[in-house]
Amino acid sequence: MVHIRYFLFLIILLPSIQYLNSTDATFKFFSEDRNGHLFISYNKIEQTECISNKLVLGKFDYRNSTRFTKVDSKYLAKEIYLNKQVYEAFIEMYDAAKKDGVNLKILSGTRNFKEQKAIWELKCLNYNDLNPKERAKKILEYSSMPSTSKHHWGTDLDLNSLNNSYFNSGIGYEEYKWLKANANRFGFYQVYTSKSKGRTGYNLEKWHWSYLPVANKYLNYYNSHTDYNDIKGFKGDYLATEMKMINDYVNGLSKKVIDYRN
Repeated sequence: MVHIRYFLFLIILLPSIQYLNSTDATFKFFSEDRNGHLFISYNKIEQTECISNKLVLGKFDYRNSTRFTKVDSKYLAKEIYLNKQVYEAFIEMYDAAKKDGVNLKILSGTRNFKEQKAIWELKCLNYNDLNPKERAKKILEYSSMPSTSKHHWGTDLDLNSLNNSYFNSGIGYEEYKWLKANANRFGFYQVYTSKSKGRTGYNLEKWHWSYLPVANKYLNYYNSHTDYNDIKGFKGDYLATEMKMINDYVNGLSKKVIDYRN
């Protein structure tokens, strides 16, 4: 008799899922107490976030995506969007830094393919006197080819200054010192450290921090679902394979990031 009662309640249960957002849902469950009375309990279940080629390649509009959220102006210098989970983690880090007298400002967050293409092709014009391969090498010191940037994912932040020298003294030194000591406990890691120990890809970027609990999932997807045929649609795209964009740049990571991934 009890099994029949549970079966009937299961029929009622199926349409009772209440979706909260794209990653969570609340489910109604029916339980029986020691006196045989049935009651409803609620459980929140985290669902697997859907990752797609369009997402990791930057071919989307983050302003119209529920995955991303607009960052409050007090955290930045211009309009910026971030992955919602990343934004929540940043606010926690921001508040902790503030208590220690450190002010963190986001200079850059999510950039889609169109925006990265504009950056890339503007720099192509700036280095127009170089041959295509040397021009690409020069741009790749600090900027990504479209469809290879971690900024596409909304997981990576540029903080406080885009010049390494800023972090060598004064306020910048104190900010970088705080980030190195504390950012990891909030999930943020410096991706592009010194290349003196053999790291490939972009030059040192003291300002670039990645939220690995999400970025690591996107990188795993990127490595298993995309290839050099996906890196196209901009000036010099034919050089992606020769420049080893996926091997040396997308995966040119700091030791701490590699250790985290393993």
